[in-house]
Amino acid sequence: MITLTDLLTASQRGGSSTLTSVTELRPAAGPHASVAPAKFVNRSGSTFAFETRYIDGEAVNVALLDSKQSQLNRAESALSLAVRDGEETAAKIPHITVDYGEKDYTDLELPHRAFDGHVRAASLDGVPVPQTEQFQALRNCTPANARPLLETSPFSLVGGVWDSTRRADQVRFRSALVGEIIGVLADQQAAGDNLSSLRGGARVDPVAMSVQLSGPDLEKILDAQQDELSSKLVEKIRKEIKGLKKGERISASNLGLGGIPPQLDALGGVACSRIIRSWVLSFAALRQIRFGAGAEGDVACRALLAALALNSIARAEQELYLRANCDLVEAAAPVVTLDERFGSSRELEPLTVDAADALLEEAMELAARKAGVVWSGQDMRVTGDPAIIRGAVDESEDEA
Repeated sequence: MITLTDLLTASQRGGSSTLTSVTELRPAAGPHASVAPAKFVNRSGSTFAFETRYIDGEAVNVALLDSKQSQLNRAESALSLAVRDGEETAAKIPHITVDYGEKDYTDLELPHRAFDGHVRAASLDGVPVPQTEQFQALRNCTPANARPLLETSPFSLVGGVWDSTRRADQVRFRSALVGEIIGVLADQQAAGDNLSSLRGGARVDPVAMSVQLSGPDLEKILDAQQDELSSKLVEKIRKEIKGLKKGERISASNLGLGGIPPQLDALGGVACSRIIRSWVLSFAALRQIRFGAGAEGDVACRALLAALALNSIARAEQELYLRANCDLVEAAAPVVTLDERFGSSRELEPLTVDAADALLEEAMELAARKAGVVWSGQDMRVTGDPAIIRGAVDESEDEA
């Protein structure tokens, strides 16, 4: 396992460039199973992302099973769950919380971290968040001194953050941690549309394959549940009812009544000869940041962020949770490698949560001693604008 001494050495000028963790994965059901890659939207609809990669000395076609953004979200989610569960070490990580009353969201869950729109639309002690000294201090961070972010939203410095809506002097830190999962396609001869398979879907209703109702009957059912339906769906059904002629009936399928015959129109999966998950922690990126603590203190602060990144990797690797039809298991232990410059590297033990927690505790203690940075679970808790919750609409319902 990597030590605090390793992190401190890597956090100094001229130290290691990166640490990587690479794991061979496989489909849980076995090599015969296909896996569902991540879907992306383009002008023609949903599609998979295919790339050419250089693996074992040759160029091969691969499918992107999980992107950089998605892997970072999974690392954050693993940390967030540990914070919410009150785990001793994770509970010390500073964070921002947007409180909407019955629900709240932290910067480990919001997509734009410290500068997310939910944070900017909130208030703190009755004052709009952008007008508060605390938030202005975050917005005024630079690579020359990012201490406010370190003490308020440290994962923003690990995962990257961009205050993109600010008129001028936008804060922008690149992600020091990246990760992805790729699958080497079993059929290297296929090309274009042949790379994507289709999967069928159907719905069986034990009452009847089709439920046809009169306009008044459908409207009565709609009225009883319209408060729980999306406005677009309600509007769509009412428009269809209004267009009925006398004596005509209408399908109630939009309200989940009746069956749907099998259709082969959804993206399916891909067969993979290999599946590879990789993480890269860039010490070179962390070394660009200072914290106003002097040379020795800044090194301790960078080592603290590195320990946080490693903790998130260890927690994310515990949970191989991607999406339906993409259940994976480890085919081998992760291979963790520390770059030692000039073509040399050193292999380390795989990251475990217990060891990563111990390392983070050690890094927190050193940062407190050398830089006066104390992590004690600080929570910049702001009050979310209730209008946002009232205006929230589930897009999946709108598309029904």
